[in-house]
Amino acid sequence: MRKLIHQFIQLMVVISLVRPSPLAAQTREISSWYLHMTPMGNEVWRIGALFGAILVGIGAGKLLKYLLAASSERLEAKHHRYSAVALSSLSRVATLVMALIGLRVGVRFLHMVPQVETMINSVISILATIIVAWAAYVLVDVLDAMMSMLAERTESKLDDMLHPLVRTSARATVVVLALVQIATILSNKPMTSVIAGLGVGGLAVGLAAQDMVKNFFGSLMIFSDHPFEMGDYVEAGGHKGNVEIVGFRSTRLRTPDGHLVTIPNGNLANMVVNNISQRPFLKRVFDLGLTYDMSPQKVELAMEIVKTILRDHPGQSEDRPPLVNFTEFTDSSLNIQVTYWHFPVDWPQFRALNDDVNMQILRRFSEAGIEFAFPTHTVHLVNGTSDLP
Repeated sequence: MRKLIHQFIQLMVVISLVRPSPLAAQTREISSWYLHMTPMGNEVWRIGALFGAILVGIGAGKLLKYLLAASSERLEAKHHRYSAVALSSLSRVATLVMALIGLRVGVRFLHMVPQVETMINSVISILATIIVAWAAYVLVDVLDAMMSMLAERTESKLDDMLHPLVRTSARATVVVLALVQIATILSNKPMTSVIAGLGVGGLAVGLAAQDMVKNFFGSLMIFSDHPFEMGDYVEAGGHKGNVEIVGFRSTRLRTPDGHLVTIPNGNLANMVVNNISQRPFLKRVFDLGLTYDMSPQKVELAMEIVKTILRDHPGQSEDRPPLVNFTEFTDSSLNIQVTYWHFPVDWPQFRALNDDVNMQILRRFSEAGIEFAFPTHTVHLVNGTSDLP
């Protein structure tokens, strides 16, 4: 490149000597400036070569990014999911990689003193570390896609809980390794020394962040005990909701009101967790109060009506038949207690069953002339006055 520039300038000088003119004079001035101008100890053409190499690298990176993105779309159309995600992730760093290569090539054109050359090489090494770390960071999407596919193929929801944790752990590992490598470059010390220094600093940070460590071990206890799965409806610490996210630090519940409740895992590991979704059935217990003027025959009829209504009801299990019993004499009624179960746990079907049972009891009791009791007080009068004080 330098040879071509020199030949062009020499040609312009020859032309200016053959045909003197104002333009020829300007050409001689430009050639003199070029030959003698040395910013930072380098000729202009060297500086131009540096920026030219960077621009060429950026252009090549844009082209490579387009080719990778197009290939990713074709693979996605052919259902090659992992390869498509890998190429899509690499397309995000293609421009940076090629620009760094252009910078590396362009720097070779410069004349530098050893100190400056060492500093620039360190900067390039740091940039290379950052770009490689960014490439590894985005390639975690491939692992994410693999775990998503695995979670879709299994019925267990444990994969859904581990999925975000593995993704976060992998990316955190990449960031930590990148920081260690950058520290190694800047300190010009072996990586073992840097890691040892980070270990001492990590001890100090660990003592200052005891709650974070507590929450981390709490998350490990949650995964080992497995008290709930993603999507389960649980009650913990006075809060009820569906498990939405289980992280290293906290677990988030979505309440029926739509609120997002965040509970630190260190506290959650010590709480009594009531997993409502894991119960095998839904149970209903209610009382029917009959008036005291009801004859024994009508009480028996009322019990038989309820038994008939609940006989072979939807969701019934042979192991748990309905129970209808005359349980007690209350202050204002003869009490019949009704208990029945519904299998499996399906709230819409259970509510529909309750609605049907209530309507049938109301209708058939009305047809049989059976009256429900309600709280009453009887006042006895003696000689026209109340016996109450």
